[in-house]
Amino acid sequence: MRICVGIDAAKGTHWAVAVDGEGRVVLDRAVENDPDAIDALVGELRALGREVVIGLDVVGSFARFLEAVLLAEGFALVHTPGIAVNRAGQGFSGGERKSDPRDARTIADLVRTRDLRPILPDDDTLVALRLKVGRRRELIQDQTRRISRLRGLLCGIHPGLERTLDLTCKGPLALLTRYVTPSEIRRAGKPRLLAHLKRTPHLHGTDALVDRALEAARAQKIVVPGEAPTAELIRELANEALEARARIVRIERDLEGLLADHPDGALIRSLPGMGAVLAAEFIACVGDIRRFGSADALASAAGLAPVQRQSGKRAGWRRAYGGDKALKRVFYQSAFCAVTTKDPLSKAFYDRKRREGKHHTQALIALARRRVTVIWTMLQRREAFDPDRKAA
Repeated sequence: MRICVGIDAAKGTHWAVAVDGEGRVVLDRAVENDPDAIDALVGELRALGREVVIGLDVVGSFARFLEAVLLAEGFALVHTPGIAVNRAGQGFSGGERKSDPRDARTIADLVRTRDLRPILPDDDTLVALRLKVGRRRELIQDQTRRISRLRGLLCGIHPGLERTLDLTCKGPLALLTRYVTPSEIRRAGKPRLLAHLKRTPHLHGTDALVDRALEAARAQKIVVPGEAPTAELIRELANEALEARARIVRIERDLEGLLADHPDGALIRSLPGMGAVLAAEFIACVGDIRRFGSADALASAAGLAPVQRQSGKRAGWRRAYGGDKALKRVFYQSAFCAVTTKDPLSKAFYDRKRREGKHHTQALIALARRRVTVIWTMLQRREAFDPDRKAA
């Protein structure tokens, strides 16, 4: 008899519920997140029957130890997304009630009634890729907030300089680590400004940068109240931004090495528009391509498959609102890169969609959906991208 188990994973205490083929509860208890308690749960699950399928609402993170133990013991694991658990729970008696036992029972029922994606074992390279990609995403988000804050402060005391500097670049940040206010820039003059920038390696266009800064400083004569403390905070943020850029570069260098060790790395990067970062993000999101039985399943997971909308005599299709946003971004960004770098096949497909009346975003989404089929086929056949082969 098939036994379906739902585990509501948590940091301290998991809750496990097992139901048989008819939906009767045969196990319902808390499980501490420690080796002895999980080993005891494994023994109880083995006593229930041969065919045991376990659903987890969390993959990785604080559920990684539980996941590793269950996979090592040979159990079949499937993923039940949190949003599916939440919506399914509202359909049961009690409606909006929320508790760990209730969520675990909902997960077990989803395992019993739905066809869910399997959770497969991860190797060290895949885990490292996910950690590096996650850390890079955190640094990028922090950097975006930092640059936005820096722009606001600089615009308040020296708007001319803020307009002329691209604070996403290394040179302007290096300048702001020392010289911010108009009086500081005017007193320093071009020789000192250039000498300061030369202390930061690998800068280009320093002469033009210094000329723009001097022009903005000469155009402003007024001293804004609070200029000195604001300039001090700007210098601090600029130093932090430079350090964050260096950390991001180191992570991207590490991703290059990890992709070289991953069996899918070279295949994915052979597709135009898939650079090292996007390839690493794709692998981190997808894991083993065997989790997806078809290209349509992968497109659905990315939220790129159209959704039917039919009621009465009205029928049509709309863009999906769900899906893995990180995976959707990978395909969309890679499609954008392929078009802007003038990949012939991608550009021809994009131009055809534009001639059909689709606007820019719609054409890119259509191209991203086509690339899902291409990359899924490449990984299934273990073949690199061949531009002369039109059929996926």
